[in-house]
Amino acid sequence: PDLLPTCNGEITTMSFLQDVVDILLQYVVKSFDRTTKVIDFHYPNELLQEYNWELADQPQTLEEILLNCRTTLKYAIKTGHPRYFNQLSTGLDMVGLAADWLTSAANTNMFTYEIAPVFVLLEYVTLRKMREMVGWPGGCGDGIFSPGGAISNMYAMLIARFKMFPEVKEKGMAAIPRLVAFTSEHSHFSVKKGAAALGIGTDSVILIRCDERGKMIPSDLERRIVEAKQKGFVPFLVSATAGTTVYGAFDPLIAIADICRKYKIWMHVDGAWGGGLLMSRKHKWKLNGIERANSVTWNPHKMMGVPLQCSALLVREEGLMQSCNQMHASYLFQQDKHYDLSYDTGDKALQCGRHVDVFKLWLMWRAKGTTGFEAQIDKCLELAEYLYNKIKNREGYEMVFDGKPQHTNVCFWYIPPSLRGMEDSEERTSRLMKVAPVIKARMMEYGTTMVSYQPLGDKVNFFRMVISNPAATHQDIDFLIDEIERLGQDL
Repeated sequence: PDLLPTCNGEITTMSFLQDVVDILLQYVVKSFDRTTKVIDFHYPNELLQEYNWELADQPQTLEEILLNCRTTLKYAIKTGHPRYFNQLSTGLDMVGLAADWLTSAANTNMFTYEIAPVFVLLEYVTLRKMREMVGWPGGCGDGIFSPGGAISNMYAMLIARFKMFPEVKEKGMAAIPRLVAFTSEHSHFSVKKGAAALGIGTDSVILIRCDERGKMIPSDLERRIVEAKQKGFVPFLVSATAGTTVYGAFDPLIAIADICRKYKIWMHVDGAWGGGLLMSRKHKWKLNGIERANSVTWNPHKMMGVPLQCSALLVREEGLMQSCNQMHASYLFQQDKHYDLSYDTGDKALQCGRHVDVFKLWLMWRAKGTTGFEAQIDKCLELAEYLYNKIKNREGYEMVFDGKPQHTNVCFWYIPPSLRGMEDSEERTSRLMKVAPVIKARMMEYGTTMVSYQPLGDKVNFFRMVISNPAATHQDIDFLIDEIERLGQDL
């Protein structure tokens, strides 16, 4: 149409973008308005039929394009809404949003200093700061922002394998012994997914038993390592979890580090969810021992509320990522450039094209300072404790595990009145299994709030409440409890 770069397109372009900004600003204000719905839920076939989403040969008018923007946001989930508790990543940070807009306008790629000078330097500065917070002397080491925690965990596995058997890069898996990795039974599925993708195989990921709070049991880890070695397998990686997805458990990192040192195994810490606690003087003890890890995954887009996506992999040994991944592409990483080539980060990444994820985090950190992130995180943990204290002895609630939560995960069953008198039986269990899904479906139909549920091991469906949105308050927690009771009374 008449937008730039069309000749004399300035006025049309400015007014179009102004309209888009108005739509976005209205949405932002609505996101924080508790009288609005978290979700305007429609079933997929309804949404498909209600609007024409098809792509046509002929262009549409700018009015129609603006309408498309409005419609899309009308049915979007308001993940910034103070009553959206569904995922580990929630909230809507204004400075982070501004940074995302700027990043899109600059529209460059992270592989070389040549085309992303400021962003490459900011990534360098920010990753060094994060490594300092992990506890590596002087922030030494290496790292990269990757497209999410699953990829960060896969990088760790890739680098650990290369460190032990560098020949695998050229010769492949056939040239090396059968490898095994170890992680807890409560760990994230991405550890197995990475093993599948890297040709190691999911059968080579050995799941270590957890205690009743969901923490890896070190004695079981050592037993399984010894067992694997006796079978002739080569243990190459232990992935400990700092903040498990469901229980929010922190594995005992010091004990795990001792075992890794004893058997000379790479220690990775998946702190995608719990890494943010390093910002808090009050809570960072939960990650004691993380400074002994060889690599760490930390997702600022979870606990720290940075807009998606923002995931960092941190590696203690410098140069290892580069030698593991570099391919020396001469059309991108020319060796005779006129500046310091160490700032061309592209050859240590798996990706070629890489989105600028650092600017959101860097700008938010500038705007809040470390103390601002600390206050935000402490507040979320305090809200989780408030919820726990409110329901632990309340009629109609049962906690999934004893004791106050270590992270913001609060796991509980709501027991409707009809089940409260029943003794434990198969019938009670099968009825309880249906409670959370029905309440969740009703929440979404009403659009009032969203909270996640799942089964785990022998435990039937329970609610997993998580708080990472600094906009949430005690009233929102009260509202959630009232809402669960309102929607579950008749079950």
